[in-house]
Amino acid sequence: MDLLDTLTAKGLRRELPTREEALAVLATTDDELLDVVAAAGKVRRQWFGRRVKLNYLVNLKSGLCPEDCSYCSQRLGSKAEILKYTWLKPEQAAEAAAAGLAGGAKRVCLVASGRGPTDRDIDRVADTIAAIKDANEQVEVCACLGLLSDNQAERLKAAGADAYNHNLNTSEATYGDITTTHTYADRVDTVQKAHGAGLSACSGLIAGMGESDEDLVDVVFALRDLGSDSVPVNFLIPFEGTPLAQEWNLSPQRCLRILAMVRFVCPDIEVRIAGGREVHLRSLQPLGLEIANSIFLGDYLTSEGQAGQADLDMIKDAGFTVEGADERTLPRHRADAVAGGCGGASASPCGTEAHACGTGGCGPCGGHAEPAEAAAEVKDLIEAESSDEARTDLVRVRRRGAGTELAPNA
Repeated sequence: MDLLDTLTAKGLRRELPTREEALAVLATTDDELLDVVAAAGKVRRQWFGRRVKLNYLVNLKSGLCPEDCSYCSQRLGSKAEILKYTWLKPEQAAEAAAAGLAGGAKRVCLVASGRGPTDRDIDRVADTIAAIKDANEQVEVCACLGLLSDNQAERLKAAGADAYNHNLNTSEATYGDITTTHTYADRVDTVQKAHGAGLSACSGLIAGMGESDEDLVDVVFALRDLGSDSVPVNFLIPFEGTPLAQEWNLSPQRCLRILAMVRFVCPDIEVRIAGGREVHLRSLQPLGLEIANSIFLGDYLTSEGQAGQADLDMIKDAGFTVEGADERTLPRHRADAVAGGCGGASASPCGTEAHACGTGGCGPCGGHAEPAEAAAEVKDLIEAESSDEARTDLVRVRRRGAGTELAPNA
């Protein structure tokens, strides 16, 4: 298929596809799906080998948010029966984080509901970061606290935060359809503040909210232009009690095409399968690992994921390995750019004579054969998941871990 050959070649060179090419990926048929996954997989393996980075969420403050984001179970006016609690103490958050780290996570994501943090909230999070890093100095910490005011990103950086997450979620053209209490520009400004303070920018999207293919391509190109180092791809969890509770627009095949499109646009960027993978990818989750190089371990903010051990078994059974704390996630040229060294989005692609980052290459390169028998098994799985029936039974509210007395899932 000429399209996939072109996209694979561009991905191996870190060359941006055209919007038309990205749209064409989303328009491919189910009969072409294995070819799409295989092509995106070649790009993924070029830059990330067969490593899977594990991330672990700790919900520091749950529910009662004043913002009206239609997709969120914590929104203003939400009737979703989620856990609601105020700030965890630093030692409580550190204990929750330890469960994820014991399960193999190398990044802890500290999340708090709300429009944005106060200066006192920044102090709380700083104490929490210290408590987590005192127990494990190698751990990466990503904060996700909403819209940032001036100098707050710098304070988080000084406190030991490594990254800041703030998703764009959808295209600028349709942002007003899902949120009215803040703007798309507000979100872009926060990502830029984080970047400017020296934090690694983590910013992604939510698919399945009724958006068009053009909206998906627009937001992914915007994320690429913003310089996101990691792109979480969320698949909408239609919580009862939220305005989008009836938006069941995704199939496992659609999710894989979206992941592949993101990979082609962001070939050397950490692509993370985030919320909703168990609900929408279901038995095709291992195919998602062929495209993305990062997932969340265990539960999410207000919903339950599959058992942490099941995540680890899936990774092993699919022939991948969990990325170790001493392994670099990003290819060398991007890691150096984050640290203020050479490389970056405009650096010369891996394998060219103009390679700018010295010896050692840009990451694990080389392809892997796809056994015919494995491909046949995958084809059977794809056909088995070809159903338009919504799996509402897979949406489960989190009742364990942070904010409860029950052990977390990790």
